[in-house]
Amino acid sequence: MSGVGALITALVAGSLLAAAPGSNAQGVGAADTPSPGASSLKGIDLDTVTIPELQAHRDKGSLTSSALTRAYLRRIETVDPKINAVLHTDPSALRQAAASDARHRGGRLRGPLDGIPVLLKDNVDTRDMPTTAGSLALAGKPPGADAVLVTRLRQAGAVILGKTNLSEWANFRAAKPTSGWSAVGGQTRNPYVLDRNPCGSSAGSAAALAASLAQVAIGTETDGSIVCPAGMNGVVGLKPSLGLVSQRGVVPISAEQDTAGPMARNVIDTALTLSVLTGDRSMSPIGRASAFAAPDEQGSRQGGLRGKRIGLWRLPSLGPEVDALMTRTAAKLRGAGAEVVEVTPPYQARLAELEFPALLSEFHRDIDAYLGTRQGPRDLAALIEFNRTHPQEQACFAGQELFEQALAAPPTTDPEYRAIRTELTDLARRSLDETLAAHHLDAIAAPTNPPAWTTDCARGDNDVIPSSTPAAVAGYPSLSVPAGSVGELPVGLLLMAGDREDAGLLSLGAAVEQRLRAWRTPGYLPSVGPVVR
Repeated sequence: MSGVGALITALVAGSLLAAAPGSNAQGVGAADTPSPGASSLKGIDLDTVTIPELQAHRDKGSLTSSALTRAYLRRIETVDPKINAVLHTDPSALRQAAASDARHRGGRLRGPLDGIPVLLKDNVDTRDMPTTAGSLALAGKPPGADAVLVTRLRQAGAVILGKTNLSEWANFRAAKPTSGWSAVGGQTRNPYVLDRNPCGSSAGSAAALAASLAQVAIGTETDGSIVCPAGMNGVVGLKPSLGLVSQRGVVPISAEQDTAGPMARNVIDTALTLSVLTGDRSMSPIGRASAFAAPDEQGSRQGGLRGKRIGLWRLPSLGPEVDALMTRTAAKLRGAGAEVVEVTPPYQARLAELEFPALLSEFHRDIDAYLGTRQGPRDLAALIEFNRTHPQEQACFAGQELFEQALAAPPTTDPEYRAIRTELTDLARRSLDETLAAHHLDAIAAPTNPPAWTTDCARGDNDVIPSSTPAAVAGYPSLSVPAGSVGELPVGLLLMAGDREDAGLLSLGAAVEQRLRAWRTPGYLPSVGPVVR
């Protein structure tokens, strides 16, 4: 993570000069009427404010963590019934905020997230709140300890605001699941159009951010489960390089691909959250935005796009409207001085063939190990039996085909499995490395998602979205930033880079975000017509 400290210094300073992406450019503290769905707190628009701007208000004495936390709790109370994204709020949230305010008064802030409200996906262990992965099987006693990433958030002074709904078992239960549904939480809805899907499995985290129910949120991904919800709900999501964020204490699918990652409404908040999740000590001086001298206007663009080479993987299978949006996006990037060339990363058909069999074996191994740490079913076989005997687990879809296939899959000690995983990881890395090298690229870009499909338990998802797979399988970073919309429905631009290139990817993502300025507030429309996709 070398270079992240310098990156965040530039991002912080730039965010204090530039209006938030998608805002009306009047800046924080403007006295205009908030946009639909927005919430103001002493002139602060929660839809558009960044963490550095919040820190600046706090340093001036016009904001406390307690007031910010109360504002988000009020929004959860008033707005979340429309979208059903938040499962629990932490009863201690206001006490956590008061402790942060005391540290601020004493000049003892712990870093960039001190006093900042954070929502956690409900497959991240918390010792004082339920952690269910959306399943009634885990709805009893909470875990005995926090996940490592939660410990880091607490040590950084973040306010743990609560837990978000998710696709049950991170969408690794049924052959045709419905993203955003769990037996514990019911169905999460897309805040832009309420009968449309939020994508899985970090559905609640992304929808909550779109609705401004917290400043940042934590998601998890095996393949697409951070970036697809981010794209479909019009927010930012980073899938970090594998291993940067500890997976200990997170309900697993596959240790070979799983990672938690930060989600936010802008890149700067995403980067600041990553610095805490990784325990990067180069961030430690970043406690107050006012500690940084403002650069000139050129410096506020985090290096800009001029001279950057971006490979555009168009993916026309996602539909003509998305393809047209990619054409417009490429034109905007070229207009900012980037070179955009069209590419097609190789080996995609073989990746699609190999990934699922590998995940089945890995899930059986990893879920058995996790269940052994919890009260309830102690292994996958017992979990399958639990689902068979609990009708609530079949309220939206009855299937658990993936569980059953995983139970019968070869163990991870089997030579055939080992050969599959070796080839799979090698091809995924080569697909990106070779493409980046052949075209001398800084990153590969692709559409993150199609327009959100209509949520339908009987049909399940329509989510064959290939853009997330290469980085997910390779363990390389990927970042979704808002690219625009098809009608009322957001579409993200997915940026991919090489292993441990997270800092460079975030820097590029900040420049893309400032150029596209595609973020907008959701409208909470009941429907937009009969198109299902």
